[in-house]
Amino acid sequence: MTIWAIGDLHGCGHEFETLLEAIDFVPGRDHLWITGDLINRGPQSLQTLRRVHALREHASVVLGNHDLHLLAVAFGHARLKPSDTLIDILEAPDRDILLEWLRCQPLMVESRTHRSVMTHAGLPPQWSIERARQYAREAEAVLSSRQFFEFLPNMYGNEPARFEPALHGNDRLRSIINVFTRMRFIDAHGTLDFSAKEGLDSAPDGFRPWFCFERGDTERLIFGHWAALEGRAPGALANVRSLDAGCVWGGTLMAMNLETEQIVTVASQKRQ
Repeated sequence: MTIWAIGDLHGCGHEFETLLEAIDFVPGRDHLWITGDLINRGPQSLQTLRRVHALREHASVVLGNHDLHLLAVAFGHARLKPSDTLIDILEAPDRDILLEWLRCQPLMVESRTHRSVMTHAGLPPQWSIERARQYAREAEAVLSSRQFFEFLPNMYGNEPARFEPALHGNDRLRSIINVFTRMRFIDAHGTLDFSAKEGLDSAPDGFRPWFCFERGDTERLIFGHWAALEGRAPGALANVRSLDAGCVWGGTLMAMNLETEQIVTVASQKRQ
């Protein structure tokens, strides 16, 4: 089975369909990995979410920060932002089905055959793959259960900025989720910076991109989240692949074949 990993969709439904055609995707023969942020900012959030939901047996999706934002808005614990394009989902007759499916998606997926791991934002060097798997399952158990509704009002926040194994309760869950869905720059101790969101030259003093720190494992790490990288990660370890090429901002939507590392892209409609 061929696995194609695809970067953040952000409601770019037309480009997603075009990319599926470009890679000759056949459900059952092929499988998709999607790096999260299925929705928001783009013009076709509902269409995109429905399309991925329809492919759910043939696609593995990780949660991104925009997906979590949708859930927080839908359940009354966050407000719509002026740039959000979520109204069509919130008013859709099948919203409950879509939201229930979305909140049960993982934070991390793996293929041991391809020695590959996918998360939305990446993995800090302080976490081994095994430890990251444990933390992902811990947070996923809450997100997909009734505990989700108790945790949701406490999900947002920048503290604690560094995950520590001794953390517990909401602080622990918030910290885990922030690493998986919001991380860009970190310091040598794994402290996250939440202020810098642009390119590599926006790094605060003492901070570097998470993917520039040496790790103790060799699995290929696939991530999205950081559109300013344009699908590249300068200075990254050899086994790191960035797939968010900023389609929603006028860049491209990118797919990578996990076996051959072939890259296929389609241009954003904003560029046409």
